[in-house]
Amino acid sequence: MATKTPLDSKPMEKSIWEKLSQTFLPDHLEIFNESYMHNVPKGSETHFKVVIVSNKFQNTSLLQRHRLVNEILKDELKNGVHALSIVAKTPSQWENSTQVVEKSPACKGGFGR
Repeated sequence: MATKTPLDSKPMEKSIWEKLSQTFLPDHLEIFNESYMHNVPKGSETHFKVVIVSNKFQNTSLLQRHRLVNEILKDELKNGVHALSIVAKTPSQWENSTQVVEKSPACKGGFGR
């Protein structure tokens, strides 16, 4: 599995990592804290991008995959995570892709500004 476990100093990221790892047993997992791209205090854990590759996504639609991830992270989404971007693929989809995660767009400050 890619990416090391987050440090204890990042409790939200660590919680996301642990839940996704335990539930999906991913072949690949990356968690990007994108909070720095938004108008939040330094060190915030409010905006994340998750890249997860798992056999558990076989025979599921993209919408179903997102729902599965959101369900596992429902407590985090209720208690501090403001935004969650999800890239969820099967191992064969990951192998057949460029395996490059696209950069998220810049924050517009809310309300489409």
